[in-house]
Amino acid sequence: MELETGIKFYPNFKRAFDYIRGIDTYSATPLETLDSGLGFPVRIKNESGRMGLGSFKALGGPYAAAQLILQKWQMEKGEELPSHRLHDPDVRAFSAEQTFMTASAGNHGIGVAAGAKALGAKAVIILSETVPTDFEARLAAFDAKVIRAGHNYEASVAAARNEAKYWNAILLSDGSWPGYTHIPKLVMEGYTVMAEELRQSFETSNQWPTHVFLQAGVGGLAAAITWMIRHNWRKQPEIIIVEPASAACLKESHRAGEMVTVTGPISDMGRLDCKAPSLVAWHVLEASDVKYLTITDKECIDAASVLSNFGFPTTSSGAASYAGVLKQIDNTSLDETSRPLVFVTERR
Repeated sequence: MELETGIKFYPNFKRAFDYIRGIDTYSATPLETLDSGLGFPVRIKNESGRMGLGSFKALGGPYAAAQLILQKWQMEKGEELPSHRLHDPDVRAFSAEQTFMTASAGNHGIGVAAGAKALGAKAVIILSETVPTDFEARLAAFDAKVIRAGHNYEASVAAARNEAKYWNAILLSDGSWPGYTHIPKLVMEGYTVMAEELRQSFETSNQWPTHVFLQAGVGGLAAAITWMIRHNWRKQPEIIIVEPASAACLKESHRAGEMVTVTGPISDMGRLDCKAPSLVAWHVLEASDVKYLTITDKECIDAASVLSNFGFPTTSSGAASYAGVLKQIDNTSLDETSRPLVFVTERR
């Protein structure tokens, strides 16, 4: 169902914001202040309770699935539907004939599965051997079929691309590559809701951040937030993209001047352990004046422990941007005038 192949990202963030706000479980996730004794406050966008799914991925997969149903209906029926029609019996009967498939390191699969179930559609989720088994139980709660394939995330993506043809499924990936960009852009468009929530909060308080730390796997979250900051925020911060040292595909692509796949050991930051960048995300970041920072597994484990002690229980992946703050302090890049913003992207 690929509609176009362009790499430019011009999100319809108003459409995404309006759609997400119309979901019964929606509420803006909190922007909290952590007085961690660092000499300056750290603002935390806490995504661990997002819409009952436990991570920011609740914004991307469900939103993209809904938009794809609307687009497929229009292509086949010649009728443009308002989003509220998704709940009508005829549209749900149409959705019941659709299957969404994706590879996932965990949370994106849960988002796709939850989105599919809400629409009355089916979901098939491909997990690599490295994904913890508890994600299978969480996916089963949304009636998703789980297939184990591949020794790492990249191998599971390749499996999903092949299996989607066999299942006659819509491949709903959060990563992009040549010839496959439209659907990942919809996922990223869903993520822009976070940045718009933040912009509205900062417009009210006038407490704009001086630095924004964004963890990255393939780069969808980082690129979506970065695009919104550079295009829609009145005051511009320094943006730092934080990656695992063993999976710094965006940093190495930046250094090479072209997209590259990296190699390295499996990281404890499982949701960020991606060795190849998303095509669209990389192009957004390359045009957006960002800096790159790599962190070790130990640095993230320590950061997650600190956050948990302060009442933000999260994983190594969820704590990665805060680990970036701690590392920048060691590098004397932050001082008492700094107001960094970080993201707790998932619950523990």
